Amino acid sequence: MTHRWLLAAGLALTLVGAARAAPPAAIFTDPPADAAHPARMEVLHIPTGGVEVNGIAYIPSGAGPHPTVVLFHGLPGNEKNLDLAQAIRRAGWTVVTLNYRGSWGSPGTFSFKGNLEDGKAALAYARDPANAVKLQIDPRRLVVIGHSMGGWVTALTAGSDPGVLGAVMISAADMGMASYTPLSQRLDIARNDMESLAGVTADSMAQEVGTLGPYTFAAAAPGLAKLPLFVLTSDDGLAPMSDALVTTIRKAGGKVTTLHVATDHGWNSARIRLEMEILNWLATLPK
Repeated sequence: MTHRWLLAAGLALTLVGAARAAPPAAIFTDPPADAAHPARMEVLHIPTGGVEVNGIAYIPSGAGPHPTVVLFHGLPGNEKNLDLAQAIRRAGWTVVTLNYRGSWGSPGTFSFKGNLEDGKAALAYARDPANAVKLQIDPRRLVVIGHSMGGWVTALTAGSDPGVLGAVMISAADMGMASYTPLSQRLDIARNDMESLAGVTADSMAQEVGTLGPYTFAAAAPGLAKLPLFVLTSDDGLAPMSDALVTTIRKAGGKVTTLHVATDHGWNSARIRLEMEILNWLATLPK
């Protein structure tokens, strides 16, 4: 009898473990159709810096308003994480993604400081009452997510915006700390990251990076310590930057969740894992 109880208990624990490990349904299941409020995509033109940058809103089915993610890509943005955007939409969130000024066809001149302004402008756009109604956005439930340089935009944007519900940084690059690297190294990075950027040269980009010293993860830490934060790192050499931020936030009593996955900077071997972890974290946020 004891042996049978042990077997039953082991089976129960196995089932519980399997249940916990099960991926969210939004990874592999389309939501029910809603004829009155179908899932759709809207083209956006977001005002910032005297121009209107290009954006997309992925809107889930249902009347809403929906919690909303604002998603920032990296430099130059070859990986835009739109698979992640689609998974988040299937989970019932609106997702707003954009191309910074001067990138990927957006008007204007690309600049790092302009990226930070574009981040704030995207949140203002999502909170505008008319836009919120049209895009079925709940402006009280805005989460900012960014990859690589977009993680830096996320840190500085969310860290200065107490109205944000939470933030996610994916393999984030601290562009402020890059200002302390030698000019020759900054030039090498700029030369390799100029696809689809307008109005800049490798030299102008490297020179601007040298002025970003005030815009570091450390500068954003006091604000980030006041909101739920999820920091994901990978085997790309950038993890120490995020680790230092996490240490600072935890010392300040902040709430931060961390995850390191043995994959590359673009999470090319772990896309489903990335979606699963972020969806599970989003589900923990206040309703």
